[in-house]
Amino acid sequence: MSFTRLLSVNLNDGHFMPMLGFGTSAPRKVAMSNVEEAVQVAIDVGYRHIDSAYSYLNEEAIGQAIRKKIANGTVKRNDIFYTTKLWGTFSRPKLVQRGLELSLQKLQLSYVNLYLIHYPVSLQPGEEFLPMDSQGKIIFDTVDLCSMWEAMEKCKDAGLAKSIGVSNFNRRQLEMILNKPGLKYKPVCNQVECHPYLNQSKLLDFCKSKDIVLVAYSALGSHREKTWVDPNSPVLLEDPVLCALAKKHKRTPALIALRYQLQRGVVVLAKSYNEQRIRENVQVFEFQLTPEDMKAIDSLDRNLRYFNAVG
Repeated sequence: MSFTRLLSVNLNDGHFMPMLGFGTSAPRKVAMSNVEEAVQVAIDVGYRHIDSAYSYLNEEAIGQAIRKKIANGTVKRNDIFYTTKLWGTFSRPKLVQRGLELSLQKLQLSYVNLYLIHYPVSLQPGEEFLPMDSQGKIIFDTVDLCSMWEAMEKCKDAGLAKSIGVSNFNRRQLEMILNKPGLKYKPVCNQVECHPYLNQSKLLDFCKSKDIVLVAYSALGSHREKTWVDPNSPVLLEDPVLCALAKKHKRTPALIALRYQLQRGVVVLAKSYNEQRIRENVQVFEFQLTPEDMKAIDSLDRNLRYFNAVG
């Protein structure tokens, strides 16, 4: 029996999302064979929610891992909740479905469970993954979020995505979509950076009030890749409060950080390419934090973002 299957959240379109997800973004140096192996281990230990994106450049390996686990009878396709994301160069309405089709081709799957707008910004379309001008500055595009959302709705209607949502949106950007005349489907979720140093409590309250699930990435801090993350930023899992609670519960600081999100009603992505930690992180369902523990973790919020760039 999969622990992650036991705890799912009901989305506003009637589908269910497992509350613990396996995150797969990684430094570019992680080999595709490692990605495939990690996803297979994750499925073996009980993960059923796998999160990736076109921009992670690893969907072939993930698709291979999922298909192997289906072929050997470990899971059926409908046991797996798979998320991908629309990259900015496909933001123009006529390109949105194409962005999803490219992910599906890499995965060799016929549909994804969730398709997200990765960022509320659009990039110049074309072959370049990150289009730059001669000064080395990113070339943005101007695409209206509402017309982008209408194209996302068409992907759901076409059966290519069971559910649709957003990522890295603030309240104002969410409201633009929610208040759109003729809105067909609300976003089911908003995936954002969220951890004890950036607990997103106001955004969480707003999302709950609109029946939108908050999904936390970087829930364990970050892999500290210099391209995106300030190497001088504090290491979340070395925080004295998390370490003291880990000692109290005889768990790892990572499990404390993951459990904190689950008890707030936040879907949490746990990312690791280490087999022992992948196995360890599913223990998040085996213990509970007290209200005092939760309060102590709440007090760590310092509005600290690890990620400050498009990526």
